[in-house]
Amino acid sequence: MDLISILVSLGLLMYLAYRGMSVLILAPAMALLAVLLSGNVTELLPIYTQVFMKAVGGYVIQYFPLFILGSIFGKLMESSGYALAIAQGITEKLGAQRALLAVVLACAILTYGGVSLFVVAFMMYPIGKSLFERAHISINLLPGAIALGAFTFTMTALPGTPSVQNSIPSPFFGTDSFAAPGLGLIASCIMLVLGVLWLNRQRRALQINAPVAASVSIEGEPDIAAQASTSITKKPPISFASALLPIALMALTNLLMAKWWLPHWQPDFITSNQFGITSLSSLTGIWAIIIALTVGIAYIYALQVVQAQQFSKANEAVNQGSIGSMLPILNTASEVGYGSVIASLSGFLIIREFVLSIAPGNPLISEAVAVNVLAGITGSASGGMSITLQTLGADYLAKAITLGINPELLHRIAVIASGCMDTLPHNGAVITLLGICQLSHRSAYRYIAMVTLVFPLFALALIILLASIFGSF
Repeated sequence: MDLISILVSLGLLMYLAYRGMSVLILAPAMALLAVLLSGNVTELLPIYTQVFMKAVGGYVIQYFPLFILGSIFGKLMESSGYALAIAQGITEKLGAQRALLAVVLACAILTYGGVSLFVVAFMMYPIGKSLFERAHISINLLPGAIALGAFTFTMTALPGTPSVQNSIPSPFFGTDSFAAPGLGLIASCIMLVLGVLWLNRQRRALQINAPVAASVSIEGEPDIAAQASTSITKKPPISFASALLPIALMALTNLLMAKWWLPHWQPDFITSNQFGITSLSSLTGIWAIIIALTVGIAYIYALQVVQAQQFSKANEAVNQGSIGSMLPILNTASEVGYGSVIASLSGFLIIREFVLSIAPGNPLISEAVAVNVLAGITGSASGGMSITLQTLGADYLAKAITLGINPELLHRIAVIASGCMDTLPHNGAVITLLGICQLSHRSAYRYIAMVTLVFPLFALALIILLASIFGSF
């Protein structure tokens, strides 16, 4: 009965999320429904306060700095004109004849630089639309191009990417954001090359002047097209090269902190056990990204403060970024709370044993399957991976140590797997992207699915094969 209650709860969670209901309400409601259906009526309140809310609070405590700093950095990149300068610089250098590649690379640079994928989508829509029209490319391909650059390899595979997804495994495996860099680069190249080649093939297959599909609106976002009309003709206040400096500075800081300074730092509080910290291995990855984002924010803010007319604009960006980080982290934390409740039910033991029994000699395969399934069900890469690692992370690490598998492989496989099945039709980012581009699922989702689901799955399978043969590199 417990297993049936879990499946009913998961099915309703996926369906109602697709129908637009907030995860903040859905997650606790569906978690308690699973408890109720399993017959544990008297345990509803203690499970809610002692399991669900504790998991939510624990996630917020651990990852809130990454959400708020990442959001502030993205807003500063946007308000300062740096993001626009990068987007326009890429498109100008490649030209209309390479419009698809230009959009993909512009999105990739911006998201690797810490700009929110939602900000990137809003910014790139008018630029991409103009480029596609000049190149006679069907607008139906634009969501696929944006998704390829923003939702795939820069979020999960590129070494050092400051995405939340790339930092989640660090506390579980004692790794950092540069885990298994060679495999990450290979996966990135596979996703990028296959995605661009396929989109260009679809470009040739579609009629040059195919009519644009009927637009679709998102409830609560009636003026998405108007919001996305960031003027393509607006001249950025800085050059393309200058706009890349904050991203380069942040990436360099992250690398130095993760690979050089923090691993060799021996502060007094470790020997005295002042904060309950006996080793920095589980904290290095998160601390390195926190420091890197802080440096990037300080750099852009200082440059804007020097210009008196930009001071209030910089403050506004900081405020907007701070507020804008609240909903994403609470949504993800609620999904983690849901997963913790499900994991506490006896029916989950059946699921757990089944997942762990997949390829018992290779935990990488089991981990990839588990993350994919939960990311697909929740419609969230970070949510699905967090639930998996909260419930099974210790088992995978123990198996890896027993089999002599480098934990860096667990890190990279988990992150890449989180970015595959997460983009099913009910995914919030997919729905928002289609709304920005004024297209329906019917007209454009297949292009998104191919570049964000099919090719990442292929890359994941190949990386698992390479990791199984050659280990981590």
